[in-house]
Amino acid sequence: MLIFTRKEGQKIRIGDDIEVTVLDVKKGSVKIGIKAPRGLPIHREEVYQKIMEENLSAARSVLNQQSPFDDMDIRPKGRDALSKKE
Repeated sequence: MLIFTRKEGQKIRIGDDIEVTVLDVKKGSVKIGIKAPRGLPIHREEVYQKIMEENLSAARSVLNQQSPFDDMDIRPKGRDALSKKE
């Protein structure tokens, strides 16, 4: 982990596209501003963790559903061959 000490109004650059500014420092709290490309997702850690848990849950749900390919034997036979179970 890279650690910086910054004062109010000072900035940190991440690559060419991300700028982090210390906006306010109060007892036990730091307010920061982030300038980043519009398409780059930025989340508080607890929100990010919730998103990841929900994505994992959704993926497990999809994998547990019946698939039209359930009767397929996908073990390679020879070179990348697929064969139907008999």
